[in-house]
Amino acid sequence: MWIYVLLGVLAALFVLIATVIVRTLTFKVIPTEKKEYQSFEIDRDKAVNDLAEMVKCRTVSSVNKNEEDEAEFDRFKALLPTLFPKIHSACTLEKVGDRGLLYCLKGKSSVSPTVLMAHFDVVSVDEADWDKPPFDAVLENGVLWGRGTLDTKATLNGAMQALEKLIGEGFVPENDLYLAFAGDEEINGHGAPMIVDLFEKRGITPGIVVDEGGAVVQKVFPGVSEPCALIGIGEKGMLNLEFSYSGNGGHASSPKPHTPVGILSAACVRVENNPFKFRITKPANAMFNVLARHSSFAYRMIFANLWLFKGVLNMICKKSGGELNALMRTTCAFTQMEGSKGMNVIPPNARMVANLRLLEGDTTDSAMEYISKVVKNPNVKLTKINGMNPSRVSSIECEAWQRVTDAVAGTWQDVIVAPYLMVACSDSRHWGRISDKVYRFSAMAMTNEERATIHGNNERITVSAIEKTVEFYLRLISNS
Repeated sequence: MWIYVLLGVLAALFVLIATVIVRTLTFKVIPTEKKEYQSFEIDRDKAVNDLAEMVKCRTVSSVNKNEEDEAEFDRFKALLPTLFPKIHSACTLEKVGDRGLLYCLKGKSSVSPTVLMAHFDVVSVDEADWDKPPFDAVLENGVLWGRGTLDTKATLNGAMQALEKLIGEGFVPENDLYLAFAGDEEINGHGAPMIVDLFEKRGITPGIVVDEGGAVVQKVFPGVSEPCALIGIGEKGMLNLEFSYSGNGGHASSPKPHTPVGILSAACVRVENNPFKFRITKPANAMFNVLARHSSFAYRMIFANLWLFKGVLNMICKKSGGELNALMRTTCAFTQMEGSKGMNVIPPNARMVANLRLLEGDTTDSAMEYISKVVKNPNVKLTKINGMNPSRVSSIECEAWQRVTDAVAGTWQDVIVAPYLMVACSDSRHWGRISDKVYRFSAMAMTNEERATIHGNNERITVSAIEKTVEFYLRLISNS
């Protein structure tokens, strides 16, 4: 009898192995039709010089208004008409709120307008840590240095350069074209939501919205060496969560077994050792379906057979952390801890703060509920500082998606174009209220080192990247 059982097990194992191998072998790159793309003449010097002038404006935004210089924002806004006179002649301009700018070029139709976004505020700098002055716009060896060169004055400049050129050539879009710029994105301000409010009030539904997000990058997916252009079709939510504990303070010479700081530390360890549930969402699955086909055999086997290897992928994500893990689960990063001001004083109160990035399916409320269950200490108080739920996920089965991917493929030929989930937050999330065609792509190629300078030190962009950004917007706007 046992021999029949053994034969049955071997047969089932054979079928399983055969199924995995066949699915892996058939999980290959889907051939695409080769296209001929239009070429554009670009005034490189103007694009570089104009971006340099923008960078010189110290448009640093801060929740502490005393750290802002409104005159620099006014200087930036006054600069634009001098750099782009054709746009300011052909387009209407509405000033929305304190810093929002909304340009509109009327098209042949108003049914399916295009919205191109950017923000002109930047984060603060510690100038002593920079190799070049962050607001001098130093151009050296084909590289322009300065805060905002990547985030996101480069894309604002690219869209304006492209539209200025096209207007000068008599261009009239098929649909209305809007440029929506905010001056308070870095502080989650009101500029972008107020512009969306205007659209909603006027009954305008965008046919496509493009904002910052992914880029042309390399070595971001296991087993894939080719450059990849990642276009965000959604973004994670965010929650800043305070953990606090109140107890009896005292002299550090006679502590109780667990101090307030120690109790919070234990809570921190429990949360880090019990990460949120692993899930494959629509954006992640869409990315895997494209990129994994270009990967090595081992990874193709995993992604072609997730019904079998989901646990393996979960383990890889847990161990490696980083961007791949952030695509698969709500993450929690502890960023601040406060106790006593004295080194020999036990604090009566202690607090720590965690920054959570919420995966689709989680909310700020459900995340707090999970954290509470993990901490298992009713004396540790959880307080929501601020937060937002995950964005709406945009469609990739539509003409709008094809427009973006065509503009990318025509500008950076021989790259792999794929959707992905943006793990950071941007102003584009507000547009999900009125459109499911919101795409997040920072139109430039960036190395890992360059990406690290965003919000960091020595932010800079190459002259060739500035030119490519303009080329991308020329392609995108030409098809609007």
